[in-house]
Amino acid sequence: MSKTGTSQSPVKDLPTKAAGGSDNRSPVARFDICLWRYLDASGRLTGALPGWAADTETLRQLYRNMAQVRTFDARAVALQRTGQLGTYASSLGQEAIGAALGHVLSDEDVLLPTYRETLALLMRGVRMHELLLYWGGDERGMAWSGRPHDFPLCVPIGTQVPHAVGVAQAFKYRSQQRVAVCTIGDGGSSKGDFYEALNLAGVWQLPVVFVVVNNQWAISVPRDRQSGAQTLAQKGIAAGVPGEQVDGNDIMAMCERLHHAVENAREGKGPWLIEALTYRMSDHTTADDASRYRPADELEQARQNEPMLRLRRYLESLDAWSEEDEAALNEDCEQRVEVEVEAYLGSSAMPPESMFDCLYESLPAAFRSQRDEVVAGAATPAPGNPTQEVDHE
Repeated sequence: MSKTGTSQSPVKDLPTKAAGGSDNRSPVARFDICLWRYLDASGRLTGALPGWAADTETLRQLYRNMAQVRTFDARAVALQRTGQLGTYASSLGQEAIGAALGHVLSDEDVLLPTYRETLALLMRGVRMHELLLYWGGDERGMAWSGRPHDFPLCVPIGTQVPHAVGVAQAFKYRSQQRVAVCTIGDGGSSKGDFYEALNLAGVWQLPVVFVVVNNQWAISVPRDRQSGAQTLAQKGIAAGVPGEQVDGNDIMAMCERLHHAVENAREGKGPWLIEALTYRMSDHTTADDASRYRPADELEQARQNEPMLRLRRYLESLDAWSEEDEAALNEDCEQRVEVEVEAYLGSSAMPPESMFDCLYESLPAAFRSQRDEVVAGAATPAPGNPTQEVDHE
């Protein structure tokens, strides 16, 4: 393990002597931001491993999980390109972060994701066809069968962060040993919602963990044009929230530091902020063309540093993974995805009036009348078209 520190001092360089010749200043606070890593880009250890990482079967399963979401992502993009799915956001290159979230969180914890934590959701019991339903424009895709108390995908930028603070406050109020874990992108960390949520979490010492997924690009805006801060982890300091950087392409570091942060919060020791350093190897979404703004050599360098390749190299060095394992895994992943795609494509369409059903717990009168109009319109055949019998079974 390697841990490097960057000193973040709030005291600027000022003249050491005042006009009268005496020193009128004294530092009152200093802070360090550390970067955590266990595996380098070539898959070699940088130091001693945490105890759990000695279990190669655990690492093999994490690798399988990452391979599964990579296969799913590729198929989802293909479905979109052929008009069978709406806009989709791939997690290509960021799989270790999702794997760590899925591995570390307990069943009773609450995840408040953005739109790129696909693997975490799958590992927490959400079905692939449910996610396809959502990206296909069907709200039933957010009624997750596997993890109903996790929050739905959040496409608006930053709005889920105050929600996470509210969830954490509920846990604290009820004296529950549960943790809210919220993910947000590097660009989202510049939103007011993020700072306000951090401040409240620090003041109230809430059981919440903020994971800033720094994938270097906020759509077409690079990290160095988003913030003048040396690190995004240091944004928690002003709010009294400890922060650290973690190599987000190192599954061991992500699992270890996320576990530390979550258990710290669970024990009532307050919030934590992790800046997970990674790289978005895909377009922002299928509606984007990253080649218009992202240097090709930068993407090629990221391919050499991506999380699956790194973990596979390490497992191979232990003789814990082979070409035969890889071939069998790829076939299994393809088969699993195919079953879920068929379930998605075979889903019946929702009636048009269902657009009202998720707006309120109890639909106001104004909306009820509109819903009735939609129902009546759907039951009335268009002029010149014969009435068709509909089988609702």
